[in-house]
Amino acid sequence: MKLIKDGTFIDDIWIQVGDEDELPDLPHIIVSLNRWLDEKSVLLSHRRQIGVNLKSDDNCEIIAEDIADLSLISIYFPVFTDGRPYSTARVLREKYGFAGELRAVGNVLRDQYLFMHRCGFDSFVVRDNETVTGWLRAITDLNIWYQPTGDKRVSVTHLRSLRPQENKDKNNYDMEEKGL
Repeated sequence: MKLIKDGTFIDDIWIQVGDEDELPDLPHIIVSLNRWLDEKSVLLSHRRQIGVNLKSDDNCEIIAEDIADLSLISIYFPVFTDGRPYSTARVLREKYGFAGELRAVGNVLRDQYLFMHRCGFDSFVVRDNETVTGWLRAITDLNIWYQPTGDKRVSVTHLRSLRPQENKDKNNYDMEEKGL
């Protein structure tokens, strides 16, 4: 699998550590939510950056108080139709202020890259046969937003509110005249 971060493929510096594995003396490790909850004090006692894996059905509120201690949170997409990781990403970024790396793993599709990015994901584990060109094109395919999100892109509603009143009146009249 390949990792896209900041618009390019990079080498993954993070090591996945299983629940039964001995903790390696490495600077960047990712553990399961269960291991984090069971061994938090031990994990924090070493000088390393910690990441936590969340499944799509995990409640991220359980780690809300730990946000400052985590450098990475990966969220698993079991199928492309599961929208729970999008909500989890937004909650982590917008409600709890998570500023570390938010990684999308599992069934991560290029068609959904832009929407994942808008919800707060900044790294993506993708299939080996995919190219960065296609992924980068996916982020520019759309440029009009109806929903505001934490990514600071301006929504259509906000843009409409910035128009001068005379243009609003003219557009409303034109729309009414056309039966819209």
